[in-house]
Amino acid sequence: MNIDVVKKDGTKSGEKVELKPDIFEIEPNDHAIYQAVRSYWANQRQGTHKTKERGEVSGGGKKPFAQKKTGRARQGTSRSPLMVGGGTIFGPKPHDYVVKLPAKVKRLARKSAWSYKAKDGQIVVVEDFSFDVPKTKEMASILKALQADKKKVLLLTTKTEGNVLKAGRNIPTLNVLEAAKASTYDILNNNVVVVFKSSVDVIHKTFAN
Repeated sequence: MNIDVVKKDGTKSGEKVELKPDIFEIEPNDHAIYQAVRSYWANQRQGTHKTKERGEVSGGGKKPFAQKKTGRARQGTSRSPLMVGGGTIFGPKPHDYVVKLPAKVKRLARKSAWSYKAKDGQIVVVEDFSFDVPKTKEMASILKALQADKKKVLLLTTKTEGNVLKAGRNIPTLNVLEAAKASTYDILNNNVVVVFKSSVDVIHKTFAN
């Protein structure tokens, strides 16, 4: 598949780049995408939830009230889960939510995501650009020229572009990432993927056998 390269003002540069069919034109595997997105969200969880059990709460040094003649159920400690201020029964404990996937499944999921984007015409290849000084206004004007100002956009750069990142971080509908680090979720969670021309080779190399 060949796609036109556009300038940052939205006009065609006259160049074309090839999007390799083994990445951008495969039969998408929806189950692999599901597994990758599920893994992404699971890995975002901190897993730091915690409640105190009876052995961790304060108090409990003496019997809270007499064994008999109170009309109440007997209690040996104020730390009991049955007492106000006592420990929690079967409360949550910190644990890891990480869901690991085989490398082949992750590769297939990302290829499937790219193929969906290519099929839907949601990939824009733009000439590489940078800013001397990071200005949100300039980034917004570029997105408008690319007809992506009212859409959720993923901008993929070849390497970390500090000024590009800073210029785009105040735009709530824009996410700037390095092309090699874009996950399946990152690729799918937008309306348009704007790719630097040099980043196309990075994507090809990322999936090279």
